[in-house]
Amino acid sequence: MDLGLGGKRALVTGASKGIGLAVARRLVAEGAVVVGGSRQSSEEFDSLRQDGEVTHVVVDLTEEKGPSQLVEAAESGGPIDILVNNAGAVTPRLDGFLSVTDEQWATTMALTFMAAVRTTRAVLPHMIARGGGSIVNNASVNATLPDPLVIDYGTAKAALANFSKALSKEVGPHGIRVNAVSAGPVSTGLWLGAHGVAASVSAAQNANPNDVAHEAVKDTATGRFTTPEEVADLIVFLASTRISNVTGANYLIDGGLTQSL
Repeated sequence: MDLGLGGKRALVTGASKGIGLAVARRLVAEGAVVVGGSRQSSEEFDSLRQDGEVTHVVVDLTEEKGPSQLVEAAESGGPIDILVNNAGAVTPRLDGFLSVTDEQWATTMALTFMAAVRTTRAVLPHMIARGGGSIVNNASVNATLPDPLVIDYGTAKAALANFSKALSKEVGPHGIRVNAVSAGPVSTGLWLGAHGVAASVSAAQNANPNDVAHEAVKDTATGRFTTPEEVADLIVFLASTRISNVTGANYLIDGGLTQSL
């Protein structure tokens, strides 16, 4: 299926690894021009330059001016048609809510929520002027499945999901679509890496990381982690013009973990 992305310019935050990297790869495969923003690049992201038109911008999206600087650098090569707000991070709060400091709350909100708000704010005037664009925000099942282990992360993702829906109503008349994707546990370093959630929790509980990972997906219908490529396929499909009347949606990709209708 041709997604109609050939020659489109896409900006992806947190593009050097995990879901962001998978999104960048999928966009390149579809013929899009990709600008990736992150604190540092990676060997995997750099290798994309051999396959298509890809640029990396070094940026700290937790800084107030970071998102606008990223957008300015990205648009120096042309207008942005697609924005994928993917940047985010999670730290398990193993000692409970009372251990989470104001600084930790602020750090989580800055990267997982405000980075998307500020990047969108910088991109939007140009999309409005051109009469179209697509924004996809990478939310999480924790937006609607509260978990005290990731209380600040879930709160930030809930804000992002609400933001997506509210903004879609305002900018829809300008030809701009805003959607969100909420994944369950995904087989990235964030979950399964040496310093990921499974490793952190297992160390605190004197458990096996594989057992912690199994526990995370035992209530899914499929019994497994979602792959970053599966999430990327959904994000890129939402970003495409193939479903140009879909906006304000929040699509789950969690292997059936969420039980509510």
